[in-house]
Amino acid sequence: MKRNVRDIIEYIIAVINGFSKRYGLSEKQAYLYIRAHKGVGFIEENYNIIHTLDFNEAIESVALYCRRTGGTI
Repeated sequence: MKRNVRDIIEYIIAVINGFSKRYGLSEKQAYLYIRAHKGVGFIEENYNIIHTLDFNEAIESVALYCRRTGGTI
Protein backbone atom coordinates (compact mmCIF):
# COMPACT_ATOMS: atom_id res chain seq x y z
CA MET A 1 0.00 0.00 0.00
CA LYS A 2 1.37 3.40 -0.98
CA ARG A 3 1.86 5.77 1.92
CA ASN A 4 0.77 9.36 1.53
CA VAL A 5 3.61 11.59 2.78
CA ARG A 6 1.21 14.32 3.83
CA ASP A 7 -0.80 11.89 5.97
CA ILE A 8 2.37 10.69 7.66
CA ILE A 9 3.56 14.24 8.38
CA GLU A 10 0.17 15.24 9.77
CA TYR A 11 0.14 12.14 11.96
CA ILE A 12 3.64 12.84 13.28
CA ILE A 13 2.56 16.38 14.18
CA ALA A 14 -0.54 15.06 15.95
CA VAL A 15 1.53 12.56 17.94
CA ILE A 16 4.00 15.28 18.94
CA ASN A 17 1.12 17.50 20.10
CA GLY A 18 -0.45 14.65 22.05
CA PHE A 19 2.91 13.70 23.55
CA SER A 20 3.52 17.29 24.66
CA LYS A 21 0.15 17.42 26.42
CA ARG A 22 0.54 13.99 28.03
CA TYR A 23 3.99 14.75 29.45
CA GLY A 24 3.62 18.47 30.17
CA LEU A 25 6.12 19.64 27.58
CA SER A 26 5.97 22.42 25.05
CA GLU A 27 5.46 21.24 21.48
CA LYS A 28 9.06 22.19 20.69
CA GLN A 29 10.39 20.22 23.68
CA ALA A 30 8.30 17.20 22.70
CA TYR A 31 9.52 17.37 19.10
CA LEU A 32 13.17 17.69 20.13
CA TYR A 33 12.84 14.79 22.58
CA ILE A 34 11.08 12.51 20.11
CA ARG A 35 13.52 13.40 17.34
CA ALA A 36 16.56 12.93 19.59
CA HIS A 37 15.40 9.42 20.47
CA LYS A 38 14.53 8.45 16.90
CA GLY A 39 10.79 8.47 17.53
CA VAL A 40 10.02 10.31 14.29
CA GLY A 41 11.70 7.53 12.32
CA PHE A 42 9.80 4.97 14.38
CA ILE A 43 6.50 6.59 13.47
CA GLU A 44 7.49 6.84 9.79
CA GLU A 45 8.65 3.23 9.56
CA ASN A 46 5.61 1.87 11.39
CA TYR A 47 2.96 4.28 10.13
CA ASN A 48 0.86 1.55 8.51
CA ILE A 49 0.41 -0.08 11.91
CA ILE A 50 0.68 2.74 14.43
CA HIS A 51 -1.97 4.93 12.83
CA THR A 52 -4.52 2.15 13.31
CA LEU A 53 -3.97 2.10 17.10
CA ASP A 54 -5.96 4.04 19.62
CA PHE A 55 -4.29 7.47 19.67
CA ASN A 56 -3.32 7.20 23.36
CA GLU A 57 -1.77 3.81 22.65
CA ALA A 58 0.18 5.32 19.75
CA ILE A 59 1.59 8.03 22.04
CA GLU A 60 2.57 5.37 24.59
CA SER A 61 4.23 3.32 21.84
CA VAL A 62 6.34 6.31 20.85
CA ALA A 63 7.21 7.01 24.51
CA LEU A 64 8.21 3.38 25.02
CA TYR A 65 10.36 3.41 21.89
CA CYS A 66 12.07 6.62 23.02
CA ARG A 67 12.78 5.07 26.43
CA ARG A 68 14.35 2.07 24.71
CA THR A 69 16.71 4.40 22.87
CA GLY A 70 17.81 6.27 25.99
CA GLY A 71 14.94 8.62 26.74
CA THR A 72 13.85 9.20 30.30
CA ILE A 73 10.25 10.32 29.83
